[in-house]
Amino acid sequence: NKSKKQHPSIASFRATAPQLSSAVAHRWPTMDVDYDDDLQEEATKTSRRVKGRGGADDGRYAGKSGMFEKMAYEEDDDGPARSIEGWVIIVSGVHEEAQEDDVFEAFAEFGDIKNLHLNLDRRTGFVKGYGLIEYETRQEAEAAIKSMDGQALLDQKLAVSWAFAKPSRERRRRR
Repeated sequence: NKSKKQHPSIASFRATAPQLSSAVAHRWPTMDVDYDDDLQEEATKTSRRVKGRGGADDGRYAGKSGMFEKMAYEEDDDGPARSIEGWVIIVSGVHEEAQEDDVFEAFAEFGDIKNLHLNLDRRTGFVKGYGLIEYETRQEAEAAIKSMDGQALLDQKLAVSWAFAKPSRERRRRR
């Protein structure tokens, strides 16, 4: 039989190990640790406290939160959609140096214009090339589209159409 020899330093350590543990116990008192209490404290710490608006459930957002009004659609009509206040058409191809008065005069003959908006470029101050015109009735807006689509304003050809269209029937059924 071959006997296993231990390294001399390991043998000396094992001889002194009982002496060390008694010396450690003599210097520092033993301490009872209850790990269950720590787990319960950590469990309460992990629940995040939400700060800021909406953090506390104070009932401000109860009820119709996220519920919005929808416009009723007529099943047989796939044409334009009416906005809240009227019928909006979009005019593109507007000359960059056109003024609101120029566009207003060209489109006022088809009916009472409730609102006219020309977007301007912030850097140059010129018209971006399109405008939105709102009429009270659908007939006025249709007359403007039929008459002004393809016509020239300040030597530039306009394209006029409905600004809003109803979603297709397939899309309406999904919602």
